[in-house]
Amino acid sequence: MHGRCGHISDTDAQPLVINSHLGRFAIVTVAKIVNLDEIEKQLLNDKMHFAELSSGKTNQTELVALLIIQGNSFVDGIENVFRHIKGSCSMLLLTEDGIIAARDKWGRTPIVVGRKDGAYAATSESTAFANLGYAIDRYIGPGEIVRLRPDGVEVMRPADEPMQICSFLWVYYGFPTSSYEGRNVEQVRYENGRIMGAEDQTEADCVCGIPDSGVGMALGYAAGLGKPYQRAISKYTPTWPRSFTPSNQEMRSLVAKMKLIPNRAMLEGKRVLFCDDSIVRGTQLRDNVKVLFEDGVKEVHMRIACPPLIYGCPFIGFTSSKSDMELITRRIIKELEGDADKNLAEYAKTDSPCYNKMVDIIRERLGLTTLKFNKLETLVKAIGLPKCKLCTHCFDGSSCF
Repeated sequence: MHGRCGHISDTDAQPLVINSHLGRFAIVTVAKIVNLDEIEKQLLNDKMHFAELSSGKTNQTELVALLIIQGNSFVDGIENVFRHIKGSCSMLLLTEDGIIAARDKWGRTPIVVGRKDGAYAATSESTAFANLGYAIDRYIGPGEIVRLRPDGVEVMRPADEPMQICSFLWVYYGFPTSSYEGRNVEQVRYENGRIMGAEDQTEADCVCGIPDSGVGMALGYAAGLGKPYQRAISKYTPTWPRSFTPSNQEMRSLVAKMKLIPNRAMLEGKRVLFCDDSIVRGTQLRDNVKVLFEDGVKEVHMRIACPPLIYGCPFIGFTSSKSDMELITRRIIKELEGDADKNLAEYAKTDSPCYNKMVDIIRERLGLTTLKFNKLETLVKAIGLPKCKLCTHCFDGSSCF
């Protein structure tokens, strides 16, 4: 039997190889451990030690491994992780007897199992299967633990019923050809845009998606609005795929400016309705809007695939905002209320006076002709899962630990 276990990361040393009373294993994780310092202190008091660093701090994957080896079995050890951490942690373990895949307790991040003759594989992005000859076999449930061997999949711990998968996966993070919980990313984006477009009365000459994650939405929006889709902006990305990836804002802004190239011939004199996935800080969008008007656009109408981001994410590690005050919404709320944490429920409520005032200030500061955010109900409908199965914390503050 051959097995491999890998993880793509710019910061974390993964996989780690551990030798323990459970046997030798390699481990990779996708995790955000909110109470990492507390667990680290507890393990150090128990005479454990840490050998790996991640961005100058304790490596989360090593901490998870130390929690696992406190168990009497791999299942016992992984359940020990679930009991201790706040946040989320999904993992793959390459053991001497197959690959163990464990999805985080609330299912915030996905794990998909693929199958082909004589082999099984697990990944967070099902798009990885296409060129390797795998077909989707199953989606691992929240808290579920399975062991993959060449001849089959063994359920070591059944899935829990409650689920809070990140709704932002379909809005932004997900690759178009990936599917989570049976819902394809591009299909969701198209349907999301189509519903929004059918409700929009804006007079526009064409619809354009901001590459890449705004394109699927814009194609649906054009269909719903009854206007042509035109590729008035193209993407050139020899550097980072996501503009928030670099560690400082100056470099993020430079990358954002470099990667989007407007087509003046398609823009000049037109009323263009643009679709984008989200507004986080607003820096990139503000600079791009200025360039669009310089290139002769008559009107810039911006439509956003999700509701305003009101809350920073405490649950997953690949979020684009590290703190609440990086969000343009929270900065505006602080200006209006004198306190960035005041009346958040009102600002998150679509079409409330607070919401409308905040959105109009964002529109004005970004230099937009009009600005509309999606309604949470529309996003949930497009995804096609019950609201109770989705984590929408960044939009409405709802959460489960």
